[in-house]
Amino acid sequence: MRDRFRDLEGPLAIRKKDVVLMATVSSFEGLAHPTRSELRQFAELFMPLFQASSDEARRQAVAALSQCKTIPSAVALFIGSQPIAIAAPFLTASQAVDDDTLIVIARSQGAAHARAIVSRDSLSPKVIDALVALRHAEPRQTAPAAVAEEHALPPTAASMEAADFVERLAREEAMRERIKGLARHLGRNDSNRLGLRTLSDIQEALLVRFARAREAGSFATALADALSASRWLAERIMLDLSGQQLATTLTSLGMGFLDAVFVLERLYPHLSEPQHNVTRAWMVLDALDPDECHQRVEAWRRADSYTYKPEDQVRGEQSAASAPRAVRQEPPARDIRIVGRR
Repeated sequence: MRDRFRDLEGPLAIRKKDVVLMATVSSFEGLAHPTRSELRQFAELFMPLFQASSDEARRQAVAALSQCKTIPSAVALFIGSQPIAIAAPFLTASQAVDDDTLIVIARSQGAAHARAIVSRDSLSPKVIDALVALRHAEPRQTAPAAVAEEHALPPTAASMEAADFVERLAREEAMRERIKGLARHLGRNDSNRLGLRTLSDIQEALLVRFARAREAGSFATALADALSASRWLAERIMLDLSGQQLATTLTSLGMGFLDAVFVLERLYPHLSEPQHNVTRAWMVLDALDPDECHQRVEAWRRADSYTYKPEDQVRGEQSAASAPRAVRQEPPARDIRIVGRR
């Protein structure tokens, strides 16, 4: 933290919000590996404080966040969309901004922001291609004589309509991505599971225990019980060696994130390999959307209920079908003749 942050601790009332902003940034900097809930809380606190603070406090906060290894995507997009005087150090130095966010900022904020992104130490091929496409989309600089002729001729209606159409598409795409990012990071409430199928404490403990012992059969039985579905469905989910279907199921059932990571790593050893400072199981679970997981698992359960019948139900149907035949049995012909003689 820079020494100039001390200047913001004065007794003046106008500095109070600046002090709160700096305190929020400082506490976030102290988190080595922030969890998803901590990232969401920081995003909810940071943006309103940032908008209410002075320009000097904004610059100091952005400079400090540009050194963080992890920040919420919504905060990265918010900072990158600020005026270039504030956003420049962040766009130039921050390693916490993903490629999609950089592309959205370059397309929506103009040439100054794009030049700041170009000055980064390293760029992925995806970002480079997007920047090159933006460069080709800009009007090419011509010689002075050509410029004079160009100014002498009025622009055609077709060129004006094309330029307006491209600009409108860029604005709409940037707004759409920003709304999606804010909804994904700020509008999600994973703790609200009203009306959703949820694991009990005993079921979750059993699943973790069986995964620790790598008892696939017992795990499938416990999973089928948690889903209120057939064992066939549980085994089919576990047969997906990528772990994607089991991760979707555990997310839908509301298993704790760390427990779900542990289960995937034990049942699928290749998901325990490190990737970007976390394991592959962590990345698989972090990429899932709970709402989509709920819809997918419910679709599996409906299909399972259509195709699978429990053994008790099958035996009941067989007995029900055989009972009428026993009632309709006719006596043997000899018995009938004997009755007639009497």
